[in-house]
Amino acid sequence: MPSDRQARRAAPVPSYQNTRRPYRPYKEERPVSQYASRLVRRSPSASPRLRLPSRRPRRVAMLSVHTSPLHQPGTGDAGGMNVYIVELAQRLAAINIEVEIFTRATTAALPPSVELAPGVLVRHVDAGPYEGLAKEELPAQLCAFTHGVMQAWAGHRPGYYDLVHSHYWLSGHVGWLAAERWGAPLVHAMHTMAKVKNAALAEGDTPEPAARVIGETQIVRAADRLIANTAEEADELVRHYEAERAKVAVVHPGVNLDRFRPADGRAAARARLGLPQDALIPLFAGRIQPLKAPDVLLRAVAALLGEHPELRSKIVVPVVGGPSGSGLAKPEGLQKLAARLGIADVVRFRPPVRQDELADWFRAASVLVMPSYSESFGLVAIEAQAAGTPVLAAAVGGLPVAVRDEETGFLVPGHDPVDYARVLRRFAENPHLTDRMGAAAARHAQSFGWDTAAATTADVYTEAVQSHRRKVRARAHRG
Repeated sequence: MPSDRQARRAAPVPSYQNTRRPYRPYKEERPVSQYASRLVRRSPSASPRLRLPSRRPRRVAMLSVHTSPLHQPGTGDAGGMNVYIVELAQRLAAINIEVEIFTRATTAALPPSVELAPGVLVRHVDAGPYEGLAKEELPAQLCAFTHGVMQAWAGHRPGYYDLVHSHYWLSGHVGWLAAERWGAPLVHAMHTMAKVKNAALAEGDTPEPAARVIGETQIVRAADRLIANTAEEADELVRHYEAERAKVAVVHPGVNLDRFRPADGRAAARARLGLPQDALIPLFAGRIQPLKAPDVLLRAVAALLGEHPELRSKIVVPVVGGPSGSGLAKPEGLQKLAARLGIADVVRFRPPVRQDELADWFRAASVLVMPSYSESFGLVAIEAQAAGTPVLAAAVGGLPVAVRDEETGFLVPGHDPVDYARVLRRFAENPHLTDRMGAAAARHAQSFGWDTAAATTADVYTEAVQSHRRKVRARAHRG
């Protein structure tokens, strides 16, 4: 009988469709400084040491405890962070930085490792039961996850991982311990912050626990560099967590411009999805939870139809995504709300879809609606704009960076459905508004390519390596 581990190795490898360019490693030689840190300290009388050029790390351990890059975005805990990790890792590999992503195994059928792309390896770590474990229960499994990461590292030579890049606070705690053990620098990306979320809770939503606030504060102090999506997020790290401003770097997320593009246009996309050509189509795409506020869109549509009942036959409201977070407590809540509001006949609920089909939903829409209470950036806003569709969004978090108000979409202060209904009416009264703003949106999105994001992240890595070396030398001199 084969062992469980052998059976998992024999299991089929999940596929992840992508349209990235082929992997092309750098032609340049590696600088000799990669071994400089192993040199013994010279005596004060020794001749001055040659200052060697700094280098990028060759291999990064990337940590994503609570959600796998192989999971379908838009359901459970999988969302923009999954897309972020996949795209960033692939682009880093394309500039000769290998990436190994450690994530928690969620089924026994998964093999120990999966090659996501050339230069990108996903490692599945056994930590707790495979299924039925909520994100809120994961802190109790961080010890087991850290043990699995250390086991993988133990099979390599010292210095195998040049840097640790953790995503979200759960991963940050594992990254903190791993970086200390390996003598490597730690780069951390919050993605969301407990204090920021708690300051803007949706009605009925559950506040983030004090343990997360404490954990995030510890990670901020431990990290060599912190990556923020926007300047506002950088300010929040300094204001709420007393981060050293010099440690915070702003790196805008990117968008896959090969996948998300106008392509053959709105009419063709609507034909493929079976949507009426002349309809007003306000789209919600994302995880269904109070934080994302899809209910605001439904209430806005109800308000619009209350004032303009003649629009009922000319509007379709797709909701593409699955329940997540506190939304899991009432998975049918949004459908019941649509029925209570009397708009169930115009709302179409669709499960999460793969990225290529999601691009078609963006192209088909008249406007993407994002009434979120908190968004560190709002990746889908850039994806929709890249596909040629304007965005109606709440003026929160990184959305004012992603959306140019009155040019590529509209930003609404607050979450009053009447305000959103007023903007939807503008699209209903002026069908050309979608095309005009959509063209501007597609141009705007061109500045958010993942290649730029990866190059900037690589620069942050280099700074983290240099900072870490300075700290190590300072400790050695004090010793």
